[in-house]
Amino acid sequence: MPAPTDFSVFVAALEISGLPYCVTGSVASGIYGEPRLTVDIDFVLLLRVADIGKLRAVFPDEHYCIPPTEVLIAEAQRGERGMFNVIHHEGMLKADVFVAARDPLHHWALKHRRRGPLSSGIQIWVAPPEYVILRKLEYLREGGREKHLRDIRFMLACTDVDRGFVEEHVARLGLGAQWAESQQPERS
Repeated sequence: MPAPTDFSVFVAALEISGLPYCVTGSVASGIYGEPRLTVDIDFVLLLRVADIGKLRAVFPDEHYCIPPTEVLIAEAQRGERGMFNVIHHEGMLKADVFVAARDPLHHWALKHRRRGPLSSGIQIWVAPPEYVILRKLEYLREGGREKHLRDIRFMLACTDVDRGFVEEHVARLGLGAQWAESQQPERS
């Protein structure tokens, strides 16, 4: 059985598929900041209806729980916030897949993704730190979870970030309060 954080079963399949993807969420923030234990991995995926066959081929039902084709079609056609989960049966690992669709920030992340190592040593495509910060600011606004704030602070402390780009999108997305909070020192 894979280690609880060995998400290479998903990465290997996406690499074989040839579909443009990048890792985001806590796995990406751990690459740019402080690694922490997480129960899933998040991907941004450029998925068109014509690509669903490729996706199903690399995530076969005997090894993965993946939504039915009709659901994948609906998520691929959704204008924004399309997403689905893939679960690896043997390892009981979960991947959250966010479909790029017409979200300009998803497309920017895919265009500016970087190659880097996963904890297991395999090479993956990782979303840029600016993208990861902006999405974590959104999660902070939606749920207020302290872990997102901590992830952002560590990323800002450990990684060179284009703050001008982040601030431009903070204004566009209405994330000013969350951005200001992330600039404050951590409370003890």
